[in-house]
Amino acid sequence: MEYKIRLISPQQKDDLIETFKEKIVYEKKANIAGLCIKLLTDSLKFKEMWDDNFQSMSEYIRPHGRIFALKTGGEEEFLYEPVSKTCFILNCNYYGYVKSLALAVAGDFLEEYHSIHSRYSVHGALIDYKGKGTALIAPSGVGKTTHSYGLILMKNVRLVADDWFFARIIGDEIEAIASEKNCYIRADLAKDWKEYEKLIEGIELDEKGRAVVNVRRILGDGIMKEFTTLQKVVLMKRDRKDKEMFREIDEKEALDFMIKNDFCNPHQLVRDKRKMEKRKKFFEEMFKRTKIYMVNTVGSIKENQEMIRKVVKK
Repeated sequence: MEYKIRLISPQQKDDLIETFKEKIVYEKKANIAGLCIKLLTDSLKFKEMWDDNFQSMSEYIRPHGRIFALKTGGEEEFLYEPVSKTCFILNCNYYGYVKSLALAVAGDFLEEYHSIHSRYSVHGALIDYKGKGTALIAPSGVGKTTHSYGLILMKNVRLVADDWFFARIIGDEIEAIASEKNCYIRADLAKDWKEYEKLIEGIELDEKGRAVVNVRRILGDGIMKEFTTLQKVVLMKRDRKDKEMFREIDEKEALDFMIKNDFCNPHQLVRDKRKMEKRKKFFEEMFKRTKIYMVNTVGSIKENQEMIRKVVKK
């Protein structure tokens, strides 16, 4: 992650809105895990990518959180006011931060919403195989997104999320739901899986070689699913000192891995002790209800994929 969030007060938030309100050209609302997250921006590119990326939300619904993505003529800044769940992304050209911070705002809100509908955010990929969900969770750059696209080339596998999903604990089960309508992918995905070469043909890429795309265009309308029941978790690391490439692990080792790797989520807006304890408690409960495996991705993509496919089909 290349940006750093600075927390601001409600008064500072009000002052910024008053200062920049005339710069707002586009306003769009997204349905993220049942929440209304509103984008306010002067960028047509951000507005169009947001429309392609997220499910729309009725304009009559009051927002639970807001993203102001504006050019103000100054330096790049990322500010967050946690009381009203308002995030400012100033002088930034990269849509990936807009997307990730919108999901982070939703996650921050949901952590404070205590009821039978309480949901938690997981920075990971999620696939469904015959009604059973498998999550891929890893620090950035280890390959969770790459391998999720390899998995959906299998028969009876559908993609729920390639980067971020939300989960709800219901008794002994975990209901996991998608966060996005379409996926924000790297153009070099086709280098690993040639099946996706046509996916990016004619698509305008952003400055980091990414674009929001509809995977259904290549693999069919049924390739994506909105929810699944999470039953397995694959934690992924890349450690050349560890000669063991695949094994089942217990919940304690899994939780230790998540804490050591900052919950594999570089987009946590509030990181005080209370928030970190909430996240620790959720993953502890999630691991109690799932089978957990560790995959060390030091092999080739094909070797790593074969190990993960065995977990999915097991």
